[in-house]
Amino acid sequence: MSYQNPSLLEAGFPALSENRAYRTVSTALTETELQDRHRRFLSAATSDNTRRAYRSAIRHFQTWGGVLPCEPALVRRYLLTYAEALNPRTLALRLTALSQWHQFQGFADPTSHPDVRTTLRGIARTHGRPKKKAKALPIDDLEAMVRLLRSDTTLQGMRNNALLQIGFFGAFRRSEVAELTVDNLTWEPDGLIITLSRSKTDQDGQGIIKAIPFGAPNGMCCPVTALKKWLTAAQITSGAIFRRITRQGIVGGEALYAGSVNAILKSCAAMAKLSSVPELSGHSFRRGLATSAYRAGADFKTIKRQGGWRHDATVQGYIDEAGQFEDNAAGSLLRRVTGAQ
Repeated sequence: MSYQNPSLLEAGFPALSENRAYRTVSTALTETELQDRHRRFLSAATSDNTRRAYRSAIRHFQTWGGVLPCEPALVRRYLLTYAEALNPRTLALRLTALSQWHQFQGFADPTSHPDVRTTLRGIARTHGRPKKKAKALPIDDLEAMVRLLRSDTTLQGMRNNALLQIGFFGAFRRSEVAELTVDNLTWEPDGLIITLSRSKTDQDGQGIIKAIPFGAPNGMCCPVTALKKWLTAAQITSGAIFRRITRQGIVGGEALYAGSVNAILKSCAAMAKLSSVPELSGHSFRRGLATSAYRAGADFKTIKRQGGWRHDATVQGYIDEAGQFEDNAAGSLLRRVTGAQ
């Protein structure tokens, strides 16, 4: 009997199929049913974004002229072709996709060959450049947008106000903002509890809980109040929280796309005449919460918990960014010189 593993890329590649049945004491599954079940579990082991990235990488390799399975020499030729055109990190991702394809189809991995790995290192050293990061959204800039949105009584204005505040104070990823549902919400006397059943750093579904308190009575921001106002006006009692609104002012039933979160943030930033519009993205919420909270006196533990970060180094990086001028060795000397004068 011939059996070929369904790939990690969720049936993105050809696999052999048979209708031969297995008969055991407790099961009566055909070969096709076993393969379908196996494919579902492999799919669940990897995030949707990763599978999409891998499929795109394989398509690019094949469009270039690559064949599967392949030898190290062909992979090296592919790297040399795109050494100057593509970021080394992009090339590394595409090698990972090729590696996964070969491993899960039962073939030798051509990307593990020493010549291929050395070639990639050489490309990285020659053409490597810093990773472009989303700009942190400071609390002052958020307040500038909220100030304008609070006076906007349209459904779109109320939705955008709630979205920006929940995204920022919950330190959510754009995909998490888009996927929030009423079932994720628990209203408490002190504010709002949002429970994520799954996230990028919680692929096994252990659950991430984020508490968002009420804002100060005279403060500019109150994400809990903004969200209540939006849900009441839009008459949303179940399903997706943040939804598309038609030009006629009708609230749709489906959730916003994750990309729409970026578009809303940039649109509101442009309306507030912020200079950072081109550098903003959904990730600006997370960076902004971490840096602004640290400057406001929050400690490492509370920042990490609110963002749901798994690695201490990530949080420390944001803290270092927030204090790069205050906690600065050169600044200490410069202030000392100034004081002496």
